[in-house]
Amino acid sequence: MKPKLLVLAGLLALFVTPFSSQAGAATLKKVVVADANTTHHLNLYVAQELGLFKKHGIEVNIVEAKELSAARDLVVSGQADIFWACPTVAIAAIGNGAPIKVIAQVKTPCTSVLLVPKNSSIKSYADLKGKRIAGISPTCEAVIAYTTKARAAGGEFQLEKLAGGPAIAALEAGAIDGAILEEPHVSIAELKGFKVVLRDAAENVPCRTINARNAFIAANPVLVKHFVAAVSEANAIILKDPAAPRIVEIAEKYTGAPADAIRHGNHRLKFTTQIQEKGLNALGEELLAQKNIRENPGSRLFAEELRGITWGRK
Repeated sequence: MKPKLLVLAGLLALFVTPFSSQAGAATLKKVVVADANTTHHLNLYVAQELGLFKKHGIEVNIVEAKELSAARDLVVSGQADIFWACPTVAIAAIGNGAPIKVIAQVKTPCTSVLLVPKNSSIKSYADLKGKRIAGISPTCEAVIAYTTKARAAGGEFQLEKLAGGPAIAALEAGAIDGAILEEPHVSIAELKGFKVVLRDAAENVPCRTINARNAFIAANPVLVKHFVAAVSEANAIILKDPAAPRIVEIAEKYTGAPADAIRHGNHRLKFTTQIQEKGLNALGEELLAQKNIRENPGSRLFAEELRGITWGRK
C-alpha cells in the first residue's frame, strides 16, 4: 500500500476503533464528569448505563453537583474533566476567562416555555407587563428570550428567581402569574393542569452544551472525540424511542423525576452533538449587553480539536 494510503487508513481507524484497543484492551481511560442531574443530560446517563463509554474505551465517573455552577467550578478547578450545562453558564465562564471550551451541543432547541393557570389572561407578550413571572435566573437563555420578546412588545415583567419545583409550588399557591420552566417541570406542571402560552419565545435558542477543561482536551484529544462519539450513539438510541421503558427507567434513576412526566415530555428533548454556533454567539451578545461578561468569545467558545466534528461544518 502506498504511504499516503497507509496514513489515510490509520486516520480512519482512529475514528472507528474503540480507544481502549489502541492502548490495550484492558486499559480504560478515566474521565470525571461533574453533573447537576436533569433529564436534559439523559444522553450522559444512557451512555453510562448502556456501556457506550466503555465500548469506546472510557471509564466515566459521574460526580454529582447540586447546581450547574457547581459542576462548572469542579471542572475549572481541575477536580473534574467535563460538565453538561446551560449554554449561558459556559459562555459566561469562558467570556470571563475560565480555561474551558465547548466540545459539543447536548440538545436543541431550548424546550423551556411559559406556563400559566388555565384561567390566565396572558395571551400575548404585551400581557406580561407588570406580571410576576418565575425563572431560574436573568441570565438563563429562556429567560433572556422571554425578556427580549416582552420588552419589544412593551410587556416587561417582574422576574421572580425560582427554580422548577419552587416555581410550580408558587404557581399552585397563586403567588406568581406564570413560570418559565424546562423539562421535566414543564410536564409536571402540565399534568397538574397548567397550560403553555407564548411557546415560540425560545424555540430558536440553543440548549445545553458539553464543556471540558482546556488542559484536559489538549492532553486527550482522541479520548475527547471518542467521548463525543459515545454520546452521539446514546442520542440515536434516545431519539428512536424517547419513552421506551429502559430510557424512562434510566432517566428516573438519575434524576428522580416522575416517570409519568418523563414519558409525557421526553419526546421534546432533541439530542444532538452538533454545536449551534449562531445561536450561541447571539446568547454571548446578550450576556455582553447585560455586562455579565467582559467579551463575547465567539468561535473561541469551541475546542479546535472538535472542529469539523461538532462545529465548523459548512
